[in-house]
Amino acid sequence: MLIQKDIEQIIFLDIETVPLFSEYEKMPDRFKKLWDKKAEQLNMNKSDIITPEKMYERAGIYAEFGRIICISVAYVSEENGIKYIKGKSFADPDEKILLSGFAQMLSRYNTLNGKITDKVLCAHNGKEFDFPYISRRMLINGIKIPDILNTAGKKPWEVNHLDTMELWKFGDYKNYTSLNLLTAVFDIPTPKDDIDGSEVAKVYWEDKNLDRIVTYCQKDVVAIIQLFLKYQGESLIEEENILFTK
Repeated sequence: MLIQKDIEQIIFLDIETVPLFSEYEKMPDRFKKLWDKKAEQLNMNKSDIITPEKMYERAGIYAEFGRIICISVAYVSEENGIKYIKGKSFADPDEKILLSGFAQMLSRYNTLNGKITDKVLCAHNGKEFDFPYISRRMLINGIKIPDILNTAGKKPWEVNHLDTMELWKFGDYKNYTSLNLLTAVFDIPTPKDDIDGSEVAKVYWEDKNLDRIVTYCQKDVVAIIQLFLKYQGESLIEEENILFTK
């Protein structure tokens, strides 16, 4: 067992992001100049220089130049000795709408009868990506960051965040291990049977198929839960016991 934590106290999540604008040329001049500077920094000390236009495909991974189009959340519950994964996705072309709904959900789950609960957030590479990205985009959209997500002024042991990638590092901070690789290592059904992260922007901006992205995001959050169960030495949850509501 890698970690002793009541899995029913954990809210698992995954996010999907895209560049703020559909293509480089559609950026306002102010943003274009700032992106050009960012691209210059990213190209520093590289032999193969990538143009700002081409590099803009990656803009979605930066909270200042991208936005969230989907957050899938899920939790584990046990009923009559059977474990279930139950989840919901917040997805909308209007980022403020989906972030507001997500923030309300977090506040609801993190407070019971006016008291803070022991709920914990968990994502894969969440501490480096998902959690700070969501917090930054909430600030940009004028949304109050829920206490469970807000790390400002907290001591490390007061932050209720878990990260399945960090747990796998065992203190080896040079190591990056993708969710896709870990699902293969632990023989977990792969969530990468349709699109991958590099295709999300195209599916969103060109194909205009947000539903497809939601399905992809939900598969990722399920994979995170199954990986966590493996960390605890437990069996995977059967597919028929995985339920997502609209």
